[in-house]
Order: sequence, then C-alpha cells, then structure tokens
Amino acid sequence: MGEGVHRHRPTLKQQNKPFKSKHATKSNLKEISKGRTQRPSPKSPAVNTAAQLRFNRRNTQKQIQAAKRASVVAATRIFNGVDGAPRIVAVIPLCRDIHTEAAVRALASVGEEAVEGLDENVGLWRMKVHRFKTSLMFLPVKYNHYWDALDAAKSADYVLFLLSPTIEVDRKGDTLLRTLQAQGLPTIISAVPPDSFTPSTDQKSRTAILKSLLSFMQYFDPSQTRVYDLSTSADSLSALRSVSEGHPGEIRWRVGRSWVVGEEVTWEDGILKVTGVVRGARLSANRLVHIPTFGDYQLSKIMSAPLRNNSHKRLAMEIEPQILSERVPSSADSLVSTNSPDDMANEQTWPTEEEMSSAVTHAAPATDTLPDAGKGTTPKQIKRIPKGMSEYQASWIVDESDEDSQDASDQEGAIDEQDEEMVPLASTVDIDNDRKSVVAFQDLDVEEEERQLKEWRNRAQEERDAKQFPDELDTPQNIPASTRFARYRGMRSFRTSPWDPYENLPKDYARIFEFEDFKRTERDIQKVAEVEGVEPGSRVTVYVEGVPREASISGGVPLIIHGLFQHEHKKTVLHFTVQRNTEYEGSVRSKDPLILCYGPRRLRVNPVYSQHTRGGGKGVNNVHKFERFLWHGITVVGSIYGPVILGKQPCTLLRETDDVESPELVAMGSFMSPDTTRVIAKRIILTGHPFKIHKKSATIRYMFFNPDDVQYFKPIQLHTKHGRTGHIRESLGTHGYFKAHFDGPINQMDTVCMALYKRVYPRWSEPWRVESKKSRQDGDEDVIMG
Repeated sequence: MGEGVHRHRPTLKQQNKPFKSKHATKSNLKEISKGRTQRPSPKSPAVNTAAQLRFNRRNTQKQIQAAKRASVVAATRIFNGVDGAPRIVAVIPLCRDIHTEAAVRALASVGEEAVEGLDENVGLWRMKVHRFKTSLMFLPVKYNHYWDALDAAKSADYVLFLLSPTIEVDRKGDTLLRTLQAQGLPTIISAVPPDSFTPSTDQKSRTAILKSLLSFMQYFDPSQTRVYDLSTSADSLSALRSVSEGHPGEIRWRVGRSWVVGEEVTWEDGILKVTGVVRGARLSANRLVHIPTFGDYQLSKIMSAPLRNNSHKRLAMEIEPQILSERVPSSADSLVSTNSPDDMANEQTWPTEEEMSSAVTHAAPATDTLPDAGKGTTPKQIKRIPKGMSEYQASWIVDESDEDSQDASDQEGAIDEQDEEMVPLASTVDIDNDRKSVVAFQDLDVEEEERQLKEWRNRAQEERDAKQFPDELDTPQNIPASTRFARYRGMRSFRTSPWDPYENLPKDYARIFEFEDFKRTERDIQKVAEVEGVEPGSRVTVYVEGVPREASISGGVPLIIHGLFQHEHKKTVLHFTVQRNTEYEGSVRSKDPLILCYGPRRLRVNPVYSQHTRGGGKGVNNVHKFERFLWHGITVVGSIYGPVILGKQPCTLLRETDDVESPELVAMGSFMSPDTTRVIAKRIILTGHPFKIHKKSATIRYMFFNPDDVQYFKPIQLHTKHGRTGHIRESLGTHGYFKAHFDGPINQMDTVCMALYKRVYPRWSEPWRVESKKSRQDGDEDVIMG
C-alpha cells in the first residue's frame, strides 16, 4: 500500500444487525412478525425474466381467445345443422316502397334454396341453407305495423332493416328505430332490396347513396359497417353469410328469460297448443307465460315435438312425444295478481250476549212476502216499465238517462284536477272503455272546438308558468286556505324531516304486494330458474290454458309466448328512471295517459314523476319531490302500479295518436325498483309581498286573506327567494295581513314564501291491447306488402 493513503481499520466499519432486513419499515416488520411472507413483485428480474413475461402475455391472450371461442360455441350450439333450431330473422321495412318478399328471394337465390311459406303469404317463412349448414326463419313485418315490429324484434336473433334508395325514412320509421333502440336490438343488418334503384342510376351514384344510408343507420347503431345492395349477388351472399354464420348479439333484458315462437298454433277447448323451439333459457310448466296483447296464462304441460322429416318417415314414426315438464299444483304459480281487501275487516266487532238477547227481544215479526218497491223508504225513478213486469222487478231497472248522468259526473271528476287528486278507479275504467270512440275522428261543433282550444292554451301557459315559477300557487280568495290545503303539511327540512310511509295510504295499497328484500328474492328466483324446466334448443309443444280463440289467429307476426319468472304476475308499485325523447316537442305532465312498454308487457299507465336522487334519497327519509312536468334533459323517476319484473329491464313511454300504428315516443329509460315506501311529495309554494319592512321584521300581505288562515299556518317556517328564513309572529287586521320576523334584513323586492307538502300516488294501470288483428288486416289493402 502506497504512502499517504488513509484507510479505516476493519473493526471500525458499521455492522448492521443480522435479524433486520434492509430498508424494512414498521409495517413490513409487523407483517413478518405475524408469520406472513411478502409476495414477490412481478417486475422483479429474479421472478420474471424477459422470456417469462413474453410467455405470460401469450398465455393470457390464449386463455382469453379460448373463453371467447367457448362462449360462441355455446351460444350457437342450438343452431348446428339444417335440422337444428332456426335462426330467427325479423325483416322490418322502413319505407313504403319496400318489397320484403323480393329481399328474401334475393337471399334464397344466392344460396340456391327454397323458401317455405313465401308463396302462401303467411307470417312465417322458413329456409334451409345447406351451404352454411343452418336454417333460417323469417318474420316479415308489414310497413307501418308498429306493434308487430316491436314483438318481432323481441324474439329475433337478427333484425334485417330494409331501406329505400329513393324515399327517405319518414317520421314513423324514425320513431320505430328510436323505440327499437331503446327496447334493445340484437345484431342488425341493413340492406336495400333488389330492383330498388332506378335504371338510370350509375355505379358512382349507387355508392354515394349506400354511404348516405350507412351514415343514417350508424346514428342508431354505430357498429354498422355497410349497407348491403341485394341487387348484386356478392352483397346478397355476404348478407346471407352474416346471418348464417355470425354470432347473434345478446339483448340484456332477455338474458335468463325464455320464449317460444309459434311455428304451429292450434286451439281446442280453451287449450292453446304452441309448437316451437325453446330459446334463451329453461322453460318450466310451473311458471306463467305472457302472450302479447292477451295477458298471462298457466301451462298444463310441455311435451316434446320431434321434427318430422319426410326422408326418414320410419324413424319419425318411432319417436313419440314425451312429457318434458308438467305443472305441479303445489309449486305452480297462481294467476292471482292482486289482493282482495276486506273493507269491513277493521271495523267489524263481535256483539255481546246482552246485545244479542236485546236484538232478539225487540226483533220485528218476520214476513214471508217481500215489500213492494213503491212503499220503501228509498224512492226509485222508473220511466219505462216493460209490459208484464211487476213493480218490484222494475225497481231494479236503472234508466239510461241515469247512467249517462252518472258517466258524465265521473268524467267531470276525472278531468277536474285542480289539486291533482287521485281519481276513483271506476272513473278511470269508464274513460278507458270509451277510448276507442275517442280515437275515431269526429267533426266537433264550434263550442267544443273553442273549449279544446282554450284547454290547450291553458296547458301551454301552465307549462311556461311552471318553468318560470316552479311550484308557486295563488291562494284562493273565496275558499279558506286551511280548507283548500287541508291535506298539506309543513316540513322543516325536506332532507331530514321524518315521514311515515305507511300513514293514510289509499285503497290501492291494500291490493298490491310488497317485497321484504327484493334483491335477495330476485337472486333466489334466478337460481331456481337455472335448473328447472326444459333446456333451450328443445323443440316442444306448449299447452297453455284459458287462452281465447282469437290468440290462434295469425294476422301479422306469429304467436310468441314469453316465460315469466316467479312472482312476476304480482302487482306492486314500480319505479322507472326515464328521460324525455329529444325529438318530442309536446307537453308531458304527471298523470297524463301513456303506454308503458317494459319486457314483454304493454300497460296503459298514468305515471307520476319525481326527482331522481342517487343513494335512494336525500337524507334519512325516503321522500322525493314531485315533478309536475317531464322536462328535457332531466332524468326523473316515473312511478306506476303494475306487475313486477326482475332484472334491469328497459322501458319506453309512448303516447297514442289518431293512428293506432303511429304512436309518439315520449321517453325511454329502465326499471329501477319496486319500492312501496318511496314517498312522492308534491310541493306548493304560497307567496306573499312585503308591505312594510323594519329591519328584520316585515308586514306581509297577499299570502292569506283572513286571520283564521294566518293562525292555522303560523307554525310553518317561512323563507324568501333571497335566502332568508323566518316565522309568523302575529296576525294583523281582518284581511290576512301578518307580521313576520326573519333571520336578517329583507328588502322590498324580495318575495316571502311558504312551502307545503302532500303525498301523491299513481293511478291504477290496466293492460293495453292492440285492436284485433283481423281489423288491422282489413285496413292494409292500400299498403305495399313485402
């Protein structure tokens, strides 16, 4: 070692304690002391080398590909072979000049196949595609058949939209596309039927038109990549390949649900026999089924239906139908959807022995003859008595004029909604029964026309006032405010003030059902549905009991039955989150009559709208503010009475027009919950003007018009539009003036407000039924049928 170099002795070097790890923290030492070992970092070179990382990436991608391949195989297994379950293709024209038949023939020509049922002009066309080893079943929908298009899309694996290169999609087609988009669509294929272009259209113009149509369809379905021109064999083959070999997209609301498209439908002695393939999920005979337009029904049994093949007659004769599922009365669902409340259950008392003995002692002598109606205490007005009828029999006849006057009073009570009270159920039924006559055109007289014009202008003015002055209401001068607003209450805090959800409930709440824990019930029902019933892909014959004969008459798309989960027939309070359609410009008010479509059902409803708050409520209570109108750009909650449904189901709200096949799309949304304890509180604000002001005290007028009202509403808190709060101190004079004290000075331009709240309830809903299919067929003579 050279001179001048200084080094420390080895004994002076620092020696770390051997039981301590390098860079150890207190938390690491604590974990080590518990006996836990630290997981090695995946970025550590000692664990993963470059080759190891590359192998892990490849292995992960391989596992993802295998999972996707397995899901595709599982989803398309029921379509294997020309004798397997056919792929359902709903063919929906969007323009008037579309020929649906020509489009299907173009697909069959490139596959060199024949289409069964095409020449008979029935609502179900079949085609076996031997080239792609599969079979297709087309559900043709006529133009301007709105409800048939919705039903066909609910059961289809593919939807083939037919567009016109010369005619634009009108308002009806645009509404149909928006409704189908909100309802949920499977895989979409867009095409132009053959011979739709004019002979003078060159190839460059055709390409430009197809690009324009593609841009239009991408607005509703961004996954669209092309619009097929079925005039060319190459595009027709590509469209046929997409339908035959593709993987049908899943609709969220159909996951876990079963349905059967009726390939053969017969009716005998109230039993409807529907033959088809079970799709989606398992179908059990213990569960109810829903038939669109006709309602819910029970199944007696499900039998196998072997496919008859003429080339194997001997084999087909050996296969006999077998019972796959049979209803068990002890575990089957009932058709009872509502409770039958006993109005006298809480009022009736059992008489004592003394009361019974006194009643027997003072009882009137029995008479064997009925008293004459003319001698009774209740007079009857009978204007026309049939010849040969006694006076007692005629006393039960009600004159037609009495019925008309009763109906008129019921309708007046339904129309008069100054306070938006719930109309009795009888009045609602009367209005619904007379709805068919309202749809027909009537040439009104001048007075009726002026009355409707005034009502329309009042609605528009009311909507403008509600937007500019929300919830504000003028106090009536001829009626005491304590009488007019007797059902309202004051709340110190809308967020924390308690409100019992079971107080003063209407009669309709005695008819509905309540779930103790809906989420847990939903999980249990879905678990049971996964293991019971007939597997999907089986060709069966379903025996449905109690179905009317009209259901077997096919006037449009074939009969489709949808399987229901357990308890989905029970009625309760349903809540939907809805948002208004941006293209709809009409006025939408709470309790306006609309058509609600959710799942396989369609109901005639009068929804009540309320604010949508995250987390179930604004505070400890479940109180939500009532909304008078459905505004643009705001998500609200619509509440109705209806059959419960499981899962995240999309919904659409439609408004009827003069044309039953051309409704207007008002709003769309999804099912939220069946909560019976949700309190919808309608708020009204009574306003007053500061007459005299002295610092924090002021004399208020025009809020009330008599001193009794001031004394009645004295405990309720006041507030101003500029943020001050206060209370009523005392009444002044005889014209409703009062002195109020606030938490700070107010100015002359401020407005004094008092908020009052009342709980509101929806009206009872009824099933909405499309008019008979035969009458719809008679009105289609001028429509071009594909």
